[in-house]
Amino acid sequence: MFFILATLSAFSVGLLLTPILIKFLKRMKIGDTPGGRKIHKSFIPSMGGISFVVAVGVTLAIWGWQFPLPDIRYLLGAIGLMFFVGLSDDMIELKATHKLLGQMVAVTLVVVASDIRIKDLHGFLGIGELNIIISYAFSAFTLLALTNAFNLIDGLDGLAGTMACIVFASLGSWFLIQGLQSYALLSFAFLGGILGFLVFNWHPAKIFMGDTGSLTLGFTMGALIIAFMERNSGLPDGSFLKFEPVFSIGVALMMFPLYDMARVFTRRISQGKAPMSPDKSHVHHFLMRMGFRHDQVTLILAGLQFVFIFLVFILRDFSDHLVLPVISIIAIVLGYRLDNITVKYVKKKVAVQPKVLEIRALKDKQKKKIKVDKSGFRESAFNLN
Repeated sequence: MFFILATLSAFSVGLLLTPILIKFLKRMKIGDTPGGRKIHKSFIPSMGGISFVVAVGVTLAIWGWQFPLPDIRYLLGAIGLMFFVGLSDDMIELKATHKLLGQMVAVTLVVVASDIRIKDLHGFLGIGELNIIISYAFSAFTLLALTNAFNLIDGLDGLAGTMACIVFASLGSWFLIQGLQSYALLSFAFLGGILGFLVFNWHPAKIFMGDTGSLTLGFTMGALIIAFMERNSGLPDGSFLKFEPVFSIGVALMMFPLYDMARVFTRRISQGKAPMSPDKSHVHHFLMRMGFRHDQVTLILAGLQFVFIFLVFILRDFSDHLVLPVISIIAIVLGYRLDNITVKYVKKKVAVQPKVLEIRALKDKQKKKIKVDKSGFRESAFNLN
């Protein structure tokens, strides 16, 4: 009951704050205008991440005193730092080096100060406990990858927020069952705040979360997933909801962002482009080309995300050596089928449309005589000869 109240608190703050934020951002003309890669048709305020971050802060201030929040104080500080990195990028568009530097400081707070890191591969690929330097480096790379993978999917009304809700609900429930109450409170606070934001971000969106929101969410989820993986590994054998394929469940929780990032990077590199060069090759862009609306694409991808999480849940007693290849192959096959279906659909659609600048000869039945009433020109100065 307590965590339901915390979730409702965050939801209420997000629901009340977001319309105020929309009005303020419109007045300040801070947002996205149509054109280029933007697929919306009117000015939409951005930086909506402010609303659910504030909602989380208020919720922790109300309910957090009952739990040992000092255990996650460095994590909270890192989340705050990542929030300001995203906020700065939305307002003044940071240089890539400055943005990466800010992210690295936040990652260091989590990996080194909070000691939230991958310490052991538990026999996966024949690797056991990691050297501390390798552990720091691998954990930092993983957290950066998860953060930026999530940032890349924020291109559709409600998509990033819906995916985040699935992850926070799953993690919050697991943390609560295992008695990790501070992590559970943080997860449910974010869940409530995002739900309040989604009321205005669902299609047709009245506000976008921007990097302010997507970087904060991606980073928080990445840190909590790493914490989940380590806490899960430390559970005694036979414990309730202990996952043997610890890396597989971590991947499944972020399957769509990770797959989409790998997919677009591979496509861009194969075309001789830089991996971070913007384009419209994301999965949600392909589904949009097939005629689906924003909300339909979001529900399709959210459904697939649930399927991967449920599949790993069913296979939770098997090792990563089996489960990770299974979910990876399924993701690749589904992506390949999507590409083929989309290409066929687009070709079929283009084939029935008139080609640009094409001049077609008219048939006799299509020709019409043009009759001009000359009476209106008789008194004019124009020569009608």
